[in-house]
Amino acid sequence: MTPEHMTEAEFLEMVQRNPVNAAILERLPRLGVPQLYLVAGCLFQAVWNVRSGRPAGQGIRDYDLFYWDADTSYKAEDAVIRRAEVLFADLGVRTEVRNQARVHLWFVEKYGLPRPAILSSKESIRQFLVRCTCLGISASGEVYAPYGFGDLASGILRPNPLNQTPELYAAKVADYQARWPWLRLAE
Repeated sequence: MTPEHMTEAEFLEMVQRNPVNAAILERLPRLGVPQLYLVAGCLFQAVWNVRSGRPAGQGIRDYDLFYWDADTSYKAEDAVIRRAEVLFADLGVRTEVRNQARVHLWFVEKYGLPRPAILSSKESIRQFLVRCTCLGISASGEVYAPYGFGDLASGILRPNPLNQTPELYAAKVADYQARWPWLRLAE
């Protein structure tokens, strides 16, 4: 892999150097929910850790799982969260499981910003604040990287035009650059 180029195979190899990612990906199909993806931080942080010469799982705070189910009741989502807690209990990490069909119901209360309904897990992944972090791996092993791997491999941080929240973007970028100082803002 050159600093400006990364293949899907190289991405998957680096992600799975984190044994927690590998275990979660192997178990994902057992959760049995539609449009299920392991997403975001645990994926791009593993890549940046490997590029920095660190253990792939170092400093990963949680493991986010997105799914999309038309049942937007809290009860249904809570049942999936509890199944995931049992499925991943032996890994000793925090998993965050969220039904993306429910996001618009709680987002404004948590962040003070309205959010339209999300129609799929992929739509949600496409809207992460920083474009190179828009990544997911489905329960069937499909990699979803709508903006490719170039910025991820190069360490370029750029805002996502699908998510215009400058304050949240600035906070994310500051956190990433504090942990991986070689990351740079897009020109």
